Amino acid sequence: MDLTRRSRPIEAAIQGSLFLAGMISILTTIGIVVVLGREALLFFQTKEVTLGEFFSSTTWEPQILEFGIWPLVRSTLMVSLIAILVAVPLGLAAAIYLSEYASDRARGLLKPVLEVLAGIPTVVYGYFALTFVTPILRSLLGVSLVEIFNVASAGIVVGILIIPLVSSMSEDALHAVPLSLREAAHGLGATKLEVSLRVVLPAALSGITAAVVVSVSRAIGETMVVAIAAGAAPRNWNLGKDGLFSTVLNPFISGETMTGHIVRISGGDLSYNSIDYNSVFAIGLMLFLMTLSLNMLSRRFVARFREVYE
Repeated sequence: MDLTRRSRPIEAAIQGSLFLAGMISILTTIGIVVVLGREALLFFQTKEVTLGEFFSSTTWEPQILEFGIWPLVRSTLMVSLIAILVAVPLGLAAAIYLSEYASDRARGLLKPVLEVLAGIPTVVYGYFALTFVTPILRSLLGVSLVEIFNVASAGIVVGILIIPLVSSMSEDALHAVPLSLREAAHGLGATKLEVSLRVVLPAALSGITAAVVVSVSRAIGETMVVAIAAGAAPRNWNLGKDGLFSTVLNPFISGETMTGHIVRISGGDLSYNSIDYNSVFAIGLMLFLMTLSLNMLSRRFVARFREVYE
């Protein structure tokens, strides 16, 4: 028997291709960071902008050279928070049903239907928010309270948009919990609901947390829905003059998110290397840092609460 090592060119080619694919992903990420950082640095090097003003001012009006990021961050966070309040309960409930209660036939029918939601173009969701959700909110709460363009409608529809993401990833995490845990709990007399909520759900907590964080990142980065339904101007406010609940935390008034602002500004006649042009990259870098922080937090949480079964 010849034990000499034979060359395997096809296997080596496949290994090289996989390594190349990984390197392309890493280099693409590095390239994005470099471009964002370089252009954002040009923005902060102009005499009209300071880091202190960028992170402390509550006014974003490039026409008068006011560049406070908080009005854009405020709308972005409010849309994301409302979206999570909609998506997590519904998505998690759907995941528990699919994992613990649904028959194979029901799962085979319902899961593709849920995933159809993820395939609908986001521009359709945007007009759904504007022409369906907003009129409902105005009829329920009053036209004087709910503006035509408002953060609440955009947040609700972004929440509907990310339900498939929450449910699919959470269902995978629940499904990965060993059957022996369920059988042991049933053997001790636990009901199906008790097994689902007190055994399976805690065991899958790390996976569910990862699903929620990925969904938050998706909500923060959503563009078309907020560009159509939330508003096309930053909601500036003046500390001490504007009310906390009437303006700053009011979801029923218009507001422009970071992604919505980037889309609107980029669609205009921006001259290259102008301060408006460079401000887009500063906002993009801020978005990147927000999602990066969420992902790092998620990794720490998953590592802390991850359960390993044999």
